[in-house]
Amino acid sequence: MSNRPRAKASDFDPEVLRLFDQYVHGAIDRRGFLAGAARFAVGAATATGLLAALAPRFAEAQQVKPDDPRLSADFVEFDSPKGYGTGRGYLVKPAATDGPLPLVLVVHENRGLNPHIEDVTRRMALEGFIAFAPDALFPLGGYPGDEDAARELFGKLDQDKTHGDFLAAASMLGKVEGGNGRMGVVGFCYGGAMANFLATRLPDLAAAAPFYGTAPPVDDVDAIKAELLVVLAANDDRVNATWPAYEAALKAAGVTHALYQPAGTQHGFNNDTTPRYDEDAAAEAWRRTIALFDRALRDGPVPSAG
Repeated sequence: MSNRPRAKASDFDPEVLRLFDQYVHGAIDRRGFLAGAARFAVGAATATGLLAALAPRFAEAQQVKPDDPRLSADFVEFDSPKGYGTGRGYLVKPAATDGPLPLVLVVHENRGLNPHIEDVTRRMALEGFIAFAPDALFPLGGYPGDEDAARELFGKLDQDKTHGDFLAAASMLGKVEGGNGRMGVVGFCYGGAMANFLATRLPDLAAAAPFYGTAPPVDDVDAIKAELLVVLAANDDRVNATWPAYEAALKAAGVTHALYQPAGTQHGFNNDTTPRYDEDAAAEAWRRTIALFDRALRDGPVPSAG
């Protein structure tokens, strides 16, 4: 592990953070980021150095080792007839249980199932859930081990088929051995948007925690039966612009929901591999997410099959 101090969002000019957000979401390419960031490179710093400082540091942020003896983890495939045909994901269960456990679908950002999301899935399992993280990039060979290559691959996905894959993943998880039949979903960025989508399509979904994900079409909101915890960053114009109409639609539909939007945070503040991470806000968002899942997934009647 490196002994370098962890960089913080406050170490960067807000315009550099805005450029980085555009870069990771495909609005500009690497060259566009470097050209824009060059105006803020001073002293020994360079635009390339700024990009490197903002890049994920997976190994340093890992909280739960892949071979943690408290867990049982494996990659499993599932049928997806309305998606790409076959999907694959990371299934993690507590190694020791005393009865059926609730289920949580974990949805990655727009880079596929990278080491960070695998770690988040293990963290969720250690909270006493059976956690499953599908990889949207599996039909294209899976997460390639490089964030730039992953973003490039992501742009080649047929999102209608990818939506089908995630619906199939939820169906598979609902039937997994050792589950209690009650399911929640948590997702980050692209995964937050996917969590919102799944809430509109899965009437048996009990809870959803979309982290800084764009809202679903407002016409679909009245189909939501899950309880929602909507997590937004303070500084995230692109995503936050979709919230007022979503909030109004949730209220009109009578959907039980709460908003957590901690001050001073950037898009991606829960991701502890990058400087946009906010330790206090991430800890509180996680606490609220687990409280929602504990309340909604461990109690009450098990949904009927079908």
